[in-house]
Amino acid sequence: MVRIGAASASALPPLRADLTLHPGPAGLDGAPSWTIGDPARNRYVRIDWPAFEMLTRWDLGSAPAVAAAVRGETTLDLTPDDVTALADLLREWQLTLETGAAASGRLATAARAARESAWAWLVHRYLFFRVPLVRPDRFLSATQGAVAWLGSPGFLALTLAVLALGLVSIVRQWDLFVADVQRILTPDGVAALLVALAGVKTIHELGHAYVAKRFGCRVPVMGIAFLVMIPMLYTDVNAAWTLPRRRQRLLIGAAGMIAELTVAAWATLAWTLLPEGPARQGAFVLAAVTWVSSLAINLSPFMRFDGYFLLMDALETPNLHARSFALARWRLREALFDLGDPPPEPLPAARRRGLILFAVATWLYRLIVFVGLAVLVYTLVFKAAGVVLFLIEIGWFIARPVARELRVWTTLRGRIVRRRRAAWTAGLVGLGLLAGLVPWTTRIDAPAVLKGAQTADLHVPFAARLARIDAREGDPVTAGAAVYTFTAPDIALSLDRVEARRTLAARELERAALDPAFRAHGGEIRERLAQAEAERRALVTESGRLALVAPFDGVLLDPRPDLRIGQWLSPRERLAVVRSHGPPVTDAYVDEADLARIREGAAVVFVPDAPEFARQPGHIVAIGRAPVSVLADAALASVHGGALEVRMGTEGLVPERALYTVRVVLDGPPPTLQLIGRVRIEGEPRSLFARLWRSILVVLVREWGT
Repeated sequence: MVRIGAASASALPPLRADLTLHPGPAGLDGAPSWTIGDPARNRYVRIDWPAFEMLTRWDLGSAPAVAAAVRGETTLDLTPDDVTALADLLREWQLTLETGAAASGRLATAARAARESAWAWLVHRYLFFRVPLVRPDRFLSATQGAVAWLGSPGFLALTLAVLALGLVSIVRQWDLFVADVQRILTPDGVAALLVALAGVKTIHELGHAYVAKRFGCRVPVMGIAFLVMIPMLYTDVNAAWTLPRRRQRLLIGAAGMIAELTVAAWATLAWTLLPEGPARQGAFVLAAVTWVSSLAINLSPFMRFDGYFLLMDALETPNLHARSFALARWRLREALFDLGDPPPEPLPAARRRGLILFAVATWLYRLIVFVGLAVLVYTLVFKAAGVVLFLIEIGWFIARPVARELRVWTTLRGRIVRRRRAAWTAGLVGLGLLAGLVPWTTRIDAPAVLKGAQTADLHVPFAARLARIDAREGDPVTAGAAVYTFTAPDIALSLDRVEARRTLAARELERAALDPAFRAHGGEIRERLAQAEAERRALVTESGRLALVAPFDGVLLDPRPDLRIGQWLSPRERLAVVRSHGPPVTDAYVDEADLARIREGAAVVFVPDAPEFARQPGHIVAIGRAPVSVLADAALASVHGGALEVRMGTEGLVPERALYTVRVVLDGPPPTLQLIGRVRIEGEPRSLFARLWRSILVVLVREWGT
């Protein structure tokens, strides 16, 4: 480590006396690098060989003297302008000792620029802020020896063996594993997950801290950072930038995930060995949290988590996000306008392409994450605050970077308008706008289920004798009309007997009103009369079933060929089939935004998902006036692989968005099977932008009720 001293007053600004200079890793081209340490702010700046040579001669006092000395003592060909440019950067990084009225003016200007309004302060603290909790450096130094065995090769090898054994055990007990997953998806289980997550993240941060301490780095602070009010523990290991060996920096970056995976390995094994009970459930919670946290979150290089710093050290590319974003913006300008500008930094072509693809992937990932966070915040707070917070997140994380790039295009408009590529780009944008504004879209696709023809098998309800055939094969039948009429002698005999008993009881009851001898038995007589009437009603109902009727309008098909009058038949024998002969009817489900484009009588085509079935034309006969509260056609639900997003409600499948039913009558015969597909409706033409605007209005009306 070299300490950079201050120089006497000269044309070059003196450097701060507390700065340190550390050897850094070799660059991609093998050139050496160095790291300037700023202990007051705990920040580090990586510099190249020319900057190092200039800084070691900074006390010469003037730019010409420094440049001349570097040229005379090295192979570098530097000019005083190079030295002045470095001096400006050092001032910008606040590494110089500023004195005098001019310096005071610059510092005052910088302070005013950095000063935030109350609104900006609130916005920035909502989006991200840190709360330092402890200064762990002395604690880490005192306890480092006690935990050194956790990083020994023997323990790591044992942990790998335990990990393999635990994974094999999970595969063998997969049903129990899935059952435990479902068990923790409860309010109590989620609370246990949060407690376990806090403990695991503490171990994660201690892993970073202990490994950094082992390599001689100072760990000044540990605390909690809040990203959009979501708490996350952090450890300041910026001192790792002073380490020249990449392996050491990679180990510091990976230490947190290694610590978590160690916990996951032992917890997984404990889950497989422990008997059923709280200890086993606790081990499962710890293992589940650790696996998800380590692999799904920390490993991602698209946010500033461990995966990002590991990738940055692996590629030896500090400020990976900023540099890859700069390359992607440069490539975008060249693709759109062909300005002919050089890339922001000279890199091999393959590496440059890789960084550009990484930047695009990061933008897409962050777009999804930030929009999801904004929607989550909106749903968790009351609407007025939710809208404000939603707009803040979208504005800061998405709209702000886009606006910044558009401002760059504005500064370059003089060059852009002279480029032929820009004219092509403008033409393509114009065609895109035209395509979005012209109301050429007429087709609306609505998921639907076309059910097969309604059929019913006819069976005699109980053993009976055929008395009359009322319909022959191919005859149309109407609902309730008799098809076959039967007789049952035993029912007729029972009915005659019951009728005789009922008549006798009625006469005795009449005599009881006149004859005192019968009056004493009036209650018994009335009971016999009521019983006889009940039996009579039951037998009449039973005899009414002897007339076999069509359950709905249709046609009689496939009658039993050997039917004859007087034949006794069993209820197990099918006599014939009634099939509906009306046109097939189906209900399609239309989004609320498309409802205004549909009219009764509009032409439609049912398109089955199965290509072997033919399309069927038809028309709309009715349009629902209220949104569907419960989805009746379960085959269309997303939980069953269908096209409509639903959630399980107390009354059934509840659509996630407003859907309306559209009743459709098709022209062809009903199918023999149920068909899943979509109804293609010819709606009123509407432009893409108009549809988008209506969708926005629908959401606003639904959320605000205006």
